[in-house]
Amino acid sequence: MKINKNRLEAHFEAMSLIGKIGETGTCRPAHSSLEKEAFILASSWMQEAGMKTRIDDFGNLIGRYEGTNPELPVLMMGSHLDSQPYGGRFDGVAGVLCAIEVIMEMKENGIIPERSIDVVSFADEEGWRFNKGLFGSRGILGKLEDGDLSRKDKDGITREQALIDFGCDVTKFKESEYKEGSIYCFLELHIEQGPVLDNAKKPIGVVSGISGPLWLTVNLKGQAGHTGSVPMPLRKDSLLGAAEIIVALNEIATQVKENPTVGTVATIKVFPASRNIIAEETEFTIDLRDIDLARRHRYEKQLMDKIESITKKHGLTYTIKEDTNSEPRYCADWIKEIIQNNCKQLQLDAPELMSGPFHDALMLSYVCDYGMIFVRCKDGISHNPLEFASYEDLALGTEVMYGTVLDILKRK
Repeated sequence: MKINKNRLEAHFEAMSLIGKIGETGTCRPAHSSLEKEAFILASSWMQEAGMKTRIDDFGNLIGRYEGTNPELPVLMMGSHLDSQPYGGRFDGVAGVLCAIEVIMEMKENGIIPERSIDVVSFADEEGWRFNKGLFGSRGILGKLEDGDLSRKDKDGITREQALIDFGCDVTKFKESEYKEGSIYCFLELHIEQGPVLDNAKKPIGVVSGISGPLWLTVNLKGQAGHTGSVPMPLRKDSLLGAAEIIVALNEIATQVKENPTVGTVATIKVFPASRNIIAEETEFTIDLRDIDLARRHRYEKQLMDKIESITKKHGLTYTIKEDTNSEPRYCADWIKEIIQNNCKQLQLDAPELMSGPFHDALMLSYVCDYGMIFVRCKDGISHNPLEFASYEDLALGTEVMYGTVLDILKRK
């Protein structure tokens, strides 16, 4: 093995201490002092690997390994260092640290590529703090949306203020965008976040594409009243309506057991949140994903019909806000072939599989070809302190990534 497994392990262990919760958990909110601390540490490793580093005005950490022809479009690698509020040590982190290790090996072997390589830790991939993710990758591509900066976290802090506190200048976003055609391709290593590889006893997988996520925020309004005096048939209970919609979403997503469709409600807010007041207002999020866009559209229509009928039954009004809507995006065949060839050279039988979770690669797919390498994670657990990937598997994934990068760099 060419890559330095012990160094890679030491980097993971050091990074896991920043925002550590409990024995194995991590909480590093986007645009926070903890993410800045993680950036400073990762930046020191990037510089050791011969990269020039900067934090752009979207809050992305970027390390550039300069090639002999800086005019060529860059090969980009990376992922993110922000985490879920109750997250693990490997989600996102693997894509950044393994990419840094690839550059470390190139430098130590005296490999100076013709085209430059950018290693990026993208800002706010996760999306939980401001209820919309992929901020940094959307930013560099000029794909931010109206209202992105005015979104507030649970403490009422806007994204704009969080970026300013992080040291960014929100008036200079244009200067941080990548020009059209300036990215040759994108490569991302990630833990699988699912059980396929673990069940198959395979350490590495080749990603074929990313499911398309639809994120909605639903707000239901009814009428508050005393829980002891308002008869059941006369109530306008927004929480009851929300409960029925949540059950309906589950029934829609599971109507065909073989489909990879998933539907989830994971956050809910109730007003006025008193045990003896009927809920006047309930807001909740919906996450609907599928690799088949036509099927997702059908299921979305079924869901809208259910929301209409359920709210009418309970005398409620509702609004629906679309937070994210992306079609499924497929990996480039030529990059998949290179990854597979490098797996075969290491005598790895690497299955091809879809990604249910979205990644920054999803946004990069709109401007360049992309490929992804999956690393097995124990029991498929992710977004949880129990998330675990072995350093042996991560080293193997990095070895595959190293060979893939060298082969990509040979292309003209």
